Amino acid sequence: MTRLPIKVKEKAFNLRHRGYSVKEIADKLDIAKSTSSLWVRHIKLNGRARQRLLKRKLLKYYKGSLTWQKKRIKEEKQREFLALRIINNKIKRDSIHLKLYCSLLYWGEGGKGDKEAVRFINSDPILIDTFLKLFRKAFSIDEKKFRVLMHLHEYHNEKMQKNFWSNLTKIPKNQFLKTFHKPHTKKRIRKNYPGCVVIYYHDLKVARELRTFYKIFSKQLGTW
Repeated sequence: MTRLPIKVKEKAFNLRHRGYSVKEIADKLDIAKSTSSLWVRHIKLNGRARQRLLKRKLLKYYKGSLTWQKKRIKEEKQREFLALRIINNKIKRDSIHLKLYCSLLYWGEGGKGDKEAVRFINSDPILIDTFLKLFRKAFSIDEKKFRVLMHLHEYHNEKMQKNFWSNLTKIPKNQFLKTFHKPHTKKRIRKNYPGCVVIYYHDLKVARELRTFYKIFSKQLGTW
């Protein structure tokens, strides 16, 4: 009998003691994975060998994560390209459509109980900014009719947050109302949370027009 299988088996033992996986041993020695498993399954691994196997396993997960991340980024770019093409080529931007878009945002986040003013509430700066841009483009606006009410926790710097929201909304700080300080349990501080703001625009006609738009729009959907 040739001694080659014994030498190969000894190499398998040595690799296993060094922390090589069953598959790694099979690939390295050019043997079947089942053979590799049969040869080394009785070997108990020391701490260093177990550490190597763990690192290899984590590396495998890391590589898999990178592959998944690249795929996700690629898909996201494809969705963004399609959305951009639709928005640039299909979405109408005349004043009537802008009123409709604005009214739909107001339907979701606007105050429904205030009958004499537009009241829009949110903590998301992007949503606040989007609503105001649509609002200013859709209606003939008197900037002096705007008011802003900040809802802050005690961990907020009021002056800093007022500067932030004034810069974002383009509403002067002298049109901000007295800040409402919300009670805080002190159990959790939300990092980068800018607080919540209420945007008021005191104009009965505009408020009624916004509400009418989304109400009629919702009713007409059933007839399309």
